[in-house]
Amino acid sequence: MQLEQILKNRRQEKEILLMTHIVLGYPSFEVNRQVIRQMVENGVDCIEMQIPFSEPMADGPVILKANQESIAAGTTIADCLEFGAEMADTYDIPFLFMTYYNIIFKYGEEKFLQQTQDAGLKGLIIPDLPPEMGEDFFRLAEEYRIAPILIFAPTSTDERMAELNHWAKGFIYCVARRGVTGRKSEFGDDFGTYLARCRKATDLPLAVGFGIQDRADVQALKGKTDMAVIGSRTIRLVEEEGPEAVGGFIAGLR
Repeated sequence: MQLEQILKNRRQEKEILLMTHIVLGYPSFEVNRQVIRQMVENGVDCIEMQIPFSEPMADGPVILKANQESIAAGTTIADCLEFGAEMADTYDIPFLFMTYYNIIFKYGEEKFLQQTQDAGLKGLIIPDLPPEMGEDFFRLAEEYRIAPILIFAPTSTDERMAELNHWAKGFIYCVARRGVTGRKSEFGDDFGTYLARCRKATDLPLAVGFGIQDRADVQALKGKTDMAVIGSRTIRLVEEEGPEAVGGFIAGLR
């Protein structure tokens, strides 16, 4: 089943879906396993697994540090593909890869998409690949049934949103504010207007990320979006309290 339909089916059962983010190989693949198990057992609907890159431009200091330490520990693309296949085979939720285009370009676009499909993953988030530079890649992604997740931002014009929607599959990732990941977001009138523009621009499910940190943030998004994305907060939690703290945190978000 395609990612969009999986999420729409799950959305019928919940007021809002949850997507979480991990950096593969940080602090280790074994800790990744422990964290993902707790996330799934406590109701996460979709997990975004980041293949580490040396210059993750959309990411704040927490995820940047995680990328750098994973690379320093020797994490490879092959490791990530193997781990992704293991997770997709173990749990009945959709898994995505998130990374930057240079990783895929050097590995080989078609080879990467083929192996991502073989691993059972449902989508890709590549923040630095706009449609104008990736038309062939997006066509290949459709051929291999891997949903390219595109990103709306508060600075996106209505015309830009329409263009992105033309290429997007699965869902639209709506950035809650300008800047990078990790800093807490506020949900005032301007945010409501922005989300209304996002909803008007697409029939795909909407996910909101960047700065979603606690239950209050998730509650504020109910009725406004389909999915909340929690990233840096869980990585910090693992660093500060250990992987065993993740389950209770996730369970308390909705």
